[in-house]
Amino acid sequence: MPEPLILNIETATDVCSVALCLGEEVLALVESQTVNDHAAQLTTYIDQCMSKAVYGLGDLDAVAVSGGPGSYTSLRIGVATAKGICYALDKPLLAVPTLESLAYAARRIAVDQPTLYCPMIDARRMEVYTALYDEEGRELMAPAAVVLHENWLDEWLQKGYAVVCCGNGSDKARPLFVSPQVFFIDLQCSAQHLSPLSVEQFIQGAFVDLAYYEPFYLKPPNITTPKNTGF
Repeated sequence: MPEPLILNIETATDVCSVALCLGEEVLALVESQTVNDHAAQLTTYIDQCMSKAVYGLGDLDAVAVSGGPGSYTSLRIGVATAKGICYALDKPLLAVPTLESLAYAARRIAVDQPTLYCPMIDARRMEVYTALYDEEGRELMAPAAVVLHENWLDEWLQKGYAVVCCGNGSDKARPLFVSPQVFFIDLQCSAQHLSPLSVEQFIQGAFVDLAYYEPFYLKPPNITTPKNTGF
């Protein structure tokens, strides 16, 4: 089976990222961390990515999108754009769990003891979206919204595990997790991190329904209403 040509789209956080991959090989990557710029830049990044690799959208075998959790608005932009391409060109859509893709990338970091991987995506205040994965990629704690505190990892540290933390939410954990068993790596969301899982899903035929698929928001959007000031 030839390697699939997949357009990977990552918009779960402040990073707006697009990667065109042939199998797991990244042919082109365009990304930025300009806050609240996803709607303006995403389609431009897709065009730039395809041009860099000298492919057209019609050449794609599938489109993969980061499925959350993450920013409500940013996830919607990524999914809506991916769906639009798939509808227009009759291509299948893949949805890659955001935290799992970060953990997969982090697993390339070697630590000399049994290791868990804890990707964190920034939420409000001291809250993060997080999960725990072992060295084989098995999910030990399902994605959840967690308010961090200094004892949050104690159960796993007491069992002798090292824990590798990554993602844009991990900065909140640095002053809390001071154990020598906890490691922090500078690894942020990027479309290139989706490729191993999107290829695996493609081979398995794990496509999502274009009509009904919605991102995994985990929490409802933080919507505020203006106060009635009156006169």
